[in-house]
Amino acid sequence: MRCPFCHVDGADRVIDSRPVEDGRAIRRRRTCEHCSRRYTTYERIEDSVRLTVIKKDGSRVPFDRAKILTGIQKACYKRPVPAEAISRMVDQIEEDIQKAYPREVPAVFIGEQVMRQLRLADQIAYVRFASVYREFRDLDELVEDAKDVMQNHQKPDPGQHTLFTNG
Repeated sequence: MRCPFCHVDGADRVIDSRPVEDGRAIRRRRTCEHCSRRYTTYERIEDSVRLTVIKKDGSRVPFDRAKILTGIQKACYKRPVPAEAISRMVDQIEEDIQKAYPREVPAVFIGEQVMRQLRLADQIAYVRFASVYREFRDLDELVEDAKDVMQNHQKPDPGQHTLFTNG
């Protein structure tokens, strides 16, 4: 390892190692024996085959985990969904994608996985995401989907308000 400060090769010593990103990377804290400065490195397994997303129009783009995270964060804006829960949702979606599609994944599959996770986490966040993703033609379609959520969602998480009140 080359020290980023004094640029001397091989004069470093690892003083701490720990797994990060749910075990997908290793964070190493190092110290340079030459200049005595400390720095951090991360080791990740390089994906030899990049996952490609097949969009609705047939075009192909590289998979980007950040897009899923952004979509879920927007849906959960000002909702009682903790950041850790959002991170777990993204991890689960990514895992489901990798299990089902090793090289190319349809964007529709990703959208359905996001809606499945949001439906379990927060009714309002689900309807927000679904209203944009499903491109409802009118309010009746949105209301029908919302009613389905109400009827099939067993017990809301603590702190989650119901979508509509009965009566």
